[in-house]
Amino acid sequence: MKILLASDNPKKAHELRTILANSGIEILTLADVPHYDEPIEDGRTFADNALIKARAGAQHTGLVTIADDSGFTVEELNGCPGVLSARWSGQHGDDQANNLLLLKQMAHVPEERRQAAFVSVCALVVPNGEEHVTGQWDGWMLTEPRGDNGFGYDPLFLPNEEFPNGRSSAQLSPAEKNALSHRGKALAQLVPIVTQLSQLSEANSD
Repeated sequence: MKILLASDNPKKAHELRTILANSGIEILTLADVPHYDEPIEDGRTFADNALIKARAGAQHTGLVTIADDSGFTVEELNGCPGVLSARWSGQHGDDQANNLLLLKQMAHVPEERRQAAFVSVCALVVPNGEEHVTGQWDGWMLTEPRGDNGFGYDPLFLPNEEFPNGRSSAQLSPAEKNALSHRGKALAQLVPIVTQLSQLSEANSD
């Protein structure tokens, strides 16, 4: 069975393929399907944006589609950057600029008020319905970047599991991150649904 991940981010695709390893499911990305104009992500919530992307993928390709919308939330900033995480500095996808701006905004906030979390909403759209699930990874925002793994705000995030003097998300191995991360938690909730779809597809093809 083929499922479209409505993203061209190779790291997200690798994460999903790892979680669904040995399932017999082939994960395609936007690079593997005919080009279509990606929708504007103008939702007010992570769920809104994930569903916008998943619906568009399913509509244009006819494939069961998964889409993720995720971001970094900081309590001191009332949940921002939130849905604006990827373009917090004004230019989409500039991780370094986003991190630098957030560090400046939080420069004088004491450690005890630096609670933060990664949040991911994964949406699944199938011919007869749709589903979305949420995963959250709680921790703290660091005062300076640490580590070179991962992407986005990973260098600024100290997971609760590593508090107070442990490793940032960007210092964890991919396997460690998948076991703990917001996206891993959300995708794990979709695994039983996707597995059932795959089994039904196989049964119908026999």
